[in-house]
Amino acid sequence: MSSNNYYDVTAWPVGNPSKDVGEVINSIIADIKDRQSATDVDDGGKPGAVIYLPPGDYHLRTQVVIDISFLRIQGSGHGFTSSSIRFNVPEHEWPDLHELWPGGSRIIVDLPAGGDGEESGGAAFYVERSGSPRISSVEFANFCIDGLHFMPDGSGLPAENTYVNGKTGIYVASANDSFRVNGMGFIYLENALTIHNADALSIHDNFIAECGSCIELRGWGQASKITDNLIGAGFKGHSIYAENHGGLLITANNVFPRGASSVHFDGVTRSSITNNRLHSFYPGMVVLEGNSSENLVATNHFLRDHEPWTPFLGVDNGLDDLTGLLSVSGNNNSVVGNHFSQIIDSQSIRPAGAKPVIIRLKAGTGNFVSNNHVVALDVDSTSSDSCFEAQVDALLTTAASEGLAVTAVMVDPGSARNTILDTGSDAQVVADRAVNALRPTPTVGF
Repeated sequence: MSSNNYYDVTAWPVGNPSKDVGEVINSIIADIKDRQSATDVDDGGKPGAVIYLPPGDYHLRTQVVIDISFLRIQGSGHGFTSSSIRFNVPEHEWPDLHELWPGGSRIIVDLPAGGDGEESGGAAFYVERSGSPRISSVEFANFCIDGLHFMPDGSGLPAENTYVNGKTGIYVASANDSFRVNGMGFIYLENALTIHNADALSIHDNFIAECGSCIELRGWGQASKITDNLIGAGFKGHSIYAENHGGLLITANNVFPRGASSVHFDGVTRSSITNNRLHSFYPGMVVLEGNSSENLVATNHFLRDHEPWTPFLGVDNGLDDLTGLLSVSGNNNSVVGNHFSQIIDSQSIRPAGAKPVIIRLKAGTGNFVSNNHVVALDVDSTSSDSCFEAQVDALLTTAASEGLAVTAVMVDPGSARNTILDTGSDAQVVADRAVNALRPTPTVGF
């Protein structure tokens, strides 16, 4: 039996989805609101609807505004392919490439750059509703949002490498409940996902890469999860950022370079960062600041090595090697059972001659650091014009000239009453033994 609550953008009589799918979707939302106006009809009345995007390219020249619950926008393929690699291939080689653009059910964000200067003005999808109850159960599934191009930013970098264009994939401005972002592809957006005041949000199984920032949870929120995603932000932005959240679960994500950070908490409490693979070209991979407390950071794999791809050599996040791969400013956090690989060329260390810091406790009390394994190797860094080959070669190379001297744990004077167990030898832990409990990792005698 067909349903009048299922819409295909290619069959809707208003607008042309290939020219402006935003106009089409807004017209469909208006129809849903017109037909589903009663709040209580036979114990129902507003079931919402599904809007379907068949595989194809859909330019979006009008922002989609969502102010109804129970809406699902879905496609048939996240369509990701690397635009960054393509734009850094010589143009005379483009005719030999199998594909030039992302595919699947692909929305191309053609909103005017700049606009009113507000981030929300450049969003393909803008979600906001005031009043009670909060807007609920809006879902985005299985399609691609493509910002198409980046722009010059005055840095001297090629325009397509700046991660700047004023475009956002999905911007949620008001308090929301049980939103879902599943199976999506986001590419070449300055901000992929910006969500305020989330409750029970699920961001799962997405491909979010080559965006300035990938996931930002702003305002406040609770009981949400970011799981099983493939994520890679630009050097100016965050891969995963959250502020003032409680009960946030970040697990089983593969976070690859070149974000300024892999996971950044500001004022986040009683949350978990577990079982993630985190890879970065810079220090400051995981940051807990703003009195982020009672969080669990456990069984993650941290890899910090060098940028191997020629177009981005010399680009970094501005932090030196005393920052720490993991930085903690907060109370009663647990850092347990993580693996840290610091695989860098000693000649590149900043400040010169310093011992790179792996875990740094900057402020707070009662933090528990236990059974973390640190591998630090001094390698000769190399580069290549081939992004894929350079990164795979770097990942698979384990030969080293020698071990690299590091500080496994540094405890600043502003942090005290911490417990540090089996996370570095006695010489690798810099802490005031009078105000912190320490059991060093045993060393093998020669």
